[in-house]
Amino acid sequence: MSKLCIIPARGGSKRIPRKNIRDFWGKPIIAYSIEAALQSGLFDKVMVSTDDEEIAGVSVKYGAEVPFMRSASTADDFATTADVLAEVLKKYENEGISFEYACCCYATAPFTTAQRLAEGFNKLITENADSVFPISAFSYPIFRSFKRSDDGRVGMIWPENLNKRSQDFPEAFHDAGQWYWFVVDRFLKSGQLFTNNSIGLEISTLEVQDIDNEHDWHLAELKYGYLQSIK
Repeated sequence: MSKLCIIPARGGSKRIPRKNIRDFWGKPIIAYSIEAALQSGLFDKVMVSTDDEEIAGVSVKYGAEVPFMRSASTADDFATTADVLAEVLKKYENEGISFEYACCCYATAPFTTAQRLAEGFNKLITENADSVFPISAFSYPIFRSFKRSDDGRVGMIWPENLNKRSQDFPEAFHDAGQWYWFVVDRFLKSGQLFTNNSIGLEISTLEVQDIDNEHDWHLAELKYGYLQSIK
């Protein structure tokens, strides 16, 4: 069962410049994903897909491979994660190297652990899933959410839920945005990471933090520090 870890890390991050190699608790944030993948012992190769020489150098320093640089077409603001993964897998195929399973680990996911990666792979195999990824529950019932017009006025998206009790709504989850295990041949055929045969691995909200701005970054550091203090 050959397995590949792909860590996408382009150089052109806009909202947080040089985000993928910015210091997070004493080391570049990408190092956490690389180290979790290596420590899991699950992968034949742990590689970083980047268009940036500095990111490539940092990645190699922490133990990842950078066998080729990312193309310009998958390094712009419009390329999807699926585009990047397909490019990597096809480049390996062109070199006569194929993989049965792969895992996309985001570069800015310091809460990723070897244990969670192992749990995800186990679900992928035992449940015969197309893909497995971590999910976390919304803290507020999304079925009572509001939309806002240009003039600031708000209205319920589902007004029929106005008088329903919170406990009467089904629990809703969001993608934790950390990693995605998938079966390679199924992904290459569909081009999709999410299918009707995908499975979510529920994790605590303490293990999840989107990092899109400075406020998010500091929240992530606070959460990470707290998790380290209670180990």
